[in-house]
Formats: sequence, structure tokens, C-alpha cells
Amino acid sequence: MTQMSPLNWLTLMFFFIMIILMINSLNYFSFYYPFNNSKYLKKLNIKPTWKW
Repeated sequence: MTQMSPLNWLTLMFFFIMIILMINSLNYFSFYYPFNNSKYLKKLNIKPTWKW
């Protein structure tokens, strides 16, 4: 039954694309940045000094 071969490839491609998207989204959203307000407040008060 070679007529069913394109359907099989299409479902496999769809399956692997969905797995890749799921892994990428999990990696993107699971990363945690520690948020400290004191660091960001100190950075806001610093004014650059140009020496030229």
C-alpha cells in the first residue's frame, strides 16, 4: 500500500513539529530570572559621564 505513504510522512512531520514547538516553549517559559528591585533602582540613578 504505497498510497498511504504520504499520509504517514505528513503525520510524522506534524508530530515532530509539535514536539519541537512544545520543547521550545517549555524551555522559554520555564527559565526564571531572579527579580531584585534594589539592583534596578540603583541602575536608574546612575548618570553617564562622557569624557570627550
